[in-house]
Amino acid sequence: MDLEQLTQGYTPTPETVELVKNTKITLLVGISGAGKDTIKRQLLQKEGYCDIVSHTTRKPRNNNGIMEIDGEDYHFISPDTARTMLVRQAFIEAKFVHDTLYGTSANEVRLAHAANKIAVTDIDVQGVDEYKELSQDVIAIFILPPSYGVWRERLQKRYVTVEEFQAEWPKRRESAIMELEKALFVPYYHFIINDALDRSVRIVDEIAQHGDVFHRKDDVARLLARDILDEIRAHN
Repeated sequence: MDLEQLTQGYTPTPETVELVKNTKITLLVGISGAGKDTIKRQLLQKEGYCDIVSHTTRKPRNNNGIMEIDGEDYHFISPDTARTMLVRQAFIEAKFVHDTLYGTSANEVRLAHAANKIAVTDIDVQGVDEYKELSQDVIAIFILPPSYGVWRERLQKRYVTVEEFQAEWPKRRESAIMELEKALFVPYYHFIINDALDRSVRIVDEIAQHGDVFHRKDDVARLLARDILDEIRAHN
């Protein structure tokens, strides 16, 4: 059975479900290039947070001249290792996206729980859905760029050449539309406009600490999310 088949209908063990319910977890979501990775790195410099490092079968990337580090950016694993972990139900959630497996191991959250810290990670909307099925107390925060133009500029800087960006653009555009549509469809996301890093980190920290105290105070950001979605749809 291949990885895509194994991720379809994947379920964690009952022990893992209880672990998720009993651990404070904050999930950072956003279209590629919105700045969620940068916000997470800043957040992890504060006391009380523990990084959930996801697993992936893709190769490390060079982002703006900086090579991704195994065990820090991701746990880079082979397809065979991923297959073994899926069969053993070692993941909390796992999905197959763009011919690549991404997943969060139960052990990563177990470490945060043992340290009595807030577990934080960046993840896609599909992963959030899977966490929410396990526990409604998991906090999901959707990071937005200030505008469509800023987002596209940030995204293009990730590629060495314009041709490389143009080749990847249809896939990135499709993913962004899907993520925004799904996030706007459900009520449990907090939306944040990442127009100033310090402010964004402060707000994420406050939401992670206090949860739904901030619920529904992000109407302006929700309107921006709809505007960005409309602009992405309009640009092929």
